Amino acid sequence: MSDWLRGPRGALALAFGGDAVRYGELADAVAAAPLPGGDGLVACPVGTESARLITLVLACLERGRPVLVGGDAADAARIAPHLPEGTELAVLTSGSTDPTGTPRAVARTNASWLASAAALAEIAELGADDRIAVTGPLHVSMHLYAALHALWMGAAVGDELAGASAVHATPTRLARLLESDSMPAAAIVAGAAMGDSLRARATDRGIRVTEYYGAAELSFVAAGRRGPLTPFPGVEVELRPTAAGRELWARSPYLALGVVGGGMLRRDDDGFATVGDLAEPVGTEGFRIVGRGDAAITTAGTTVLAEDLEARIVALPGVVAAVVLAEPHELLGERIVAVVELDGTTDAAAVVAAARERLPAAELPRRWFVSAVPTTVSGKSARGLLRAALAAGTLGPALPSHPTASDRSNA
Repeated sequence: MSDWLRGPRGALALAFGGDAVRYGELADAVAAAPLPGGDGLVACPVGTESARLITLVLACLERGRPVLVGGDAADAARIAPHLPEGTELAVLTSGSTDPTGTPRAVARTNASWLASAAALAEIAELGADDRIAVTGPLHVSMHLYAALHALWMGAAVGDELAGASAVHATPTRLARLLESDSMPAAAIVAGAAMGDSLRARATDRGIRVTEYYGAAELSFVAAGRRGPLTPFPGVEVELRPTAAGRELWARSPYLALGVVGGGMLRRDDDGFATVGDLAEPVGTEGFRIVGRGDAAITTAGTTVLAEDLEARIVALPGVVAAVVLAEPHELLGERIVAVVELDGTTDAAAVVAAARERLPAAELPRRWFVSAVPTTVSGKSARGLLRAALAAGTLGPALPSHPTASDRSNA
């Protein structure tokens, strides 16, 4: 069977949409899957049923055909001439910061994903006896890897939380799952930095949390269980000073070959790469991700990292999710705006009051909006959509911020 299919033929492999597929059935389907003629890029578009998507991806990898996940035939024709040599797997993705959803294709080898499988299983304490739940569509890189990784372990993977022993989720998705009664005993969390309050909530419920930092372009960079992250096995990390903070660069066998259609990926001559994320050292070997340099807000001469501030706001009682934005301001340069999703029982004014007590003055949002925080298909906060809504004036009425005399003098 495929390098990714390591379970016994009679064991459960897939359970999506109520359909059960065993390893033997999946292996037979992979072997028999029809592929388009020639040796060109095979399209696997959005909306492909989960078992069919996995079958098609594995069939292409087995037969040496490059496959585009998340794109149709027109996308494949557009992207194929620009793919780096050696591309086996390309995942079409749209960034959480882009309101237009402009796609880009991250190109990699099959080996760059296989190389990390054993290390993740060990760090997250997962194995063949687990049943893994994914919380997003499989055309998204994070969820596709989670599904393939489960098959590599010989475990079962599906879309139901009931009966699952572990779930892959973004912090935003995890915060919502913690409100349910179906939360599995373990969570593998990625896609954005995880705040201390969310980690504490999960721990209080007895959830075994493994957090990792990575990107579609970098794959795994760091992982941790209780706060600070340390380099993922096989990864070298450097924190390089920039005007916005320390930019994280990584060198590993897990890096993508390249990106078609733009994106944040940059490389140096020594084999290190970055997508512009910033980190702060913690202790002698650890660090924490504080956000992306291009999400920095400069207000009244102070640089505020949006994702770092969002983590502080989510730590306030009753806040389920938060996005911090900047809007132009004549005197401040940029004014901080917060969009918060509340748990349904918390008074919005109480959240604003708590923020005034706990946040430094330089980080305190000047305008607040209460709204459900939209997410991308990968489960990340759709910052670009909220930025567009703020500019268009469609977020609804702002909450009174009750500025102090000091605030009035600065604004």
